Amino acid sequence: MDDYGKYFRQFVKENYPNDFDNILADTDRHYNIISRDTAFAKTSKNPIDRRLDFSSYFLALIKTLDEKAETFENIRKICIQITTEYVQPKSKIQEFFKRLLPRMTNTWLGQILIKAFHKRVSINSNADGFIANIVTDKKETFGLGYGIDIIECGICKLFKKHNYSKYASILCEVDEITSGLAGLQLIRTGTIANGAKKCDFRFKLEEK
Repeated sequence: MDDYGKYFRQFVKENYPNDFDNILADTDRHYNIISRDTAFAKTSKNPIDRRLDFSSYFLALIKTLDEKAETFENIRKICIQITTEYVQPKSKIQEFFKRLLPRMTNTWLGQILIKAFHKRVSINSNADGFIANIVTDKKETFGLGYGIDIIECGICKLFKKHNYSKYASILCEVDEITSGLAGLQLIRTGTIANGAKKCDFRFKLEEK
């Protein structure tokens, strides 16, 4: 939790300067319970599952603020602040590789990496995890040769299990930000969190 905990502490303190110690303590208490449901992600062979530990802490904060009768919009605001800062590249090297990978999709190395990624994300040994299909048809991917269909969303499963499904869509909003950091425009017709059967990630390369 150390790698993302500082962002939670930063924005909780900014938004709740008089009560941030109590909020963080309650968040940690909820996280200790919720994270039991995502412990499998640390050793999962499906790389998408790795985001579930962050999502557990995210849900713990939401639960804490909800118990304090915060409005949905205020909860959404602080969650977007945290996640937006968290996904930012931490160095020029990170920024370079975020933008490099999408431009490798049609290279021989890119195709090898995509096939290997598909093999790992298209199955899951844990029922609480993600399952996804990688789409490589250029006609379906605006010529990029890379898209993702999330068939089962581990985040939605987690939020549903704890009766907080209505907040799961907040994390979906960050996908547009992460896509932009990779030099991509996200095009998506629906998400599981908002009632669709799948989350269809399609991308266009942003013009320089």
